[in-house]
Amino acid sequence: MKLKVNLFLGFLIVFLGACQPKSEGLKIENPLPVEFGDPYILKASDGIYYMVGTGGVTDGFKMYSSTDLINWKDEGRIYQGNTKESWGIANFWAPELYEYNGKFYLLFSADWRVNPTGELENFRIGVAVSDSPTGTYNDLYDRPIFDPGYPVIDGNLLFENDKVYLYYSRCCYKNPVESEVASWARAEGLFEEIEESWVYGVEMAADFSGIIGEPDLLLRPPLTMDDKQAEWESRSVTSGEVNRRWTEGSYIFKNNDLYYIMYSANFFGGKNYAVGYATSTSPLGPFQKAANNPVLQKNSEQGGKVTGTGHNSVTISPDGKNRLCVYHGRTLESGDQRVVFIDKMEVTKDGKLVVYGPTTKN
Repeated sequence: MKLKVNLFLGFLIVFLGACQPKSEGLKIENPLPVEFGDPYILKASDGIYYMVGTGGVTDGFKMYSSTDLINWKDEGRIYQGNTKESWGIANFWAPELYEYNGKFYLLFSADWRVNPTGELENFRIGVAVSDSPTGTYNDLYDRPIFDPGYPVIDGNLLFENDKVYLYYSRCCYKNPVESEVASWARAEGLFEEIEESWVYGVEMAADFSGIIGEPDLLLRPPLTMDDKQAEWESRSVTSGEVNRRWTEGSYIFKNNDLYYIMYSANFFGGKNYAVGYATSTSPLGPFQKAANNPVLQKNSEQGGKVTGTGHNSVTISPDGKNRLCVYHGRTLESGDQRVVFIDKMEVTKDGKLVVYGPTTKN
């Protein structure tokens, strides 16, 4: 009888152990051997991860693919811009990749060919399409999705209930804003004016042909210096780095009944680039910035070697158990070159978004 009990207990222990959730075996060594800014990863229906980003080729975009987020295959150029037919002629930035209705769509920013007033920043957002995730991608239209009358970058999409929402950043260019930070900078003799970029959201036609209604202003830098977000979102100004405050690189997702929009602030070319987030019960706001911002920033002041962390996207781990934050940063070894990082992130039970990074392999 004792032998039977022991055998039963042994079997039960093995059975229960097999039923326990397996720990995530993903061991990413940051930074990845990929020199991208603004990285975006799509896990497609074929189970393969496809990464696009800014850089790697001129006048267009290239791609890397992976089955495990650790080993990456260079897929080469997937889109060629600055042609006689293309609407975009320069500064091909911030691509994002979507699988939608059996096709693959590449959303990106570029300088628009149409520029009658000779603007120095003439960015718009357009889309290219392919039957295959690795391309080649061709412009869906001979124009941007829409023209708001000011330069825009960093398009991001949300598909929900047969609707498509477009999120983008109005550039700082020719958008000076009065605020307590601007007044402080003027009094300190740093800058005469502070330009700002703001994040907007708007419903978009399902065929990517245009927008529906007027864009809603969702996120902007704080107006007052006692705002809890003002310190980290104004570091490029208060350090004397540049006369601009950015709100850009947005990425939106839904968790339970709450929409989370992640965004980057400060100069994208500097050490203070960092990521925060805001939440709303509606895809077009109003959004409330989180008390625990920033959720991703440089660690160089804590003995690390990573700076310039920002412009993130989010993907899922191969086992489907963890959200992962995909972003670019700089290290002591990479210098000014932006490289890709992937770190675990989660939304805790109380709704707080946490990114466990930046991490490096040594």
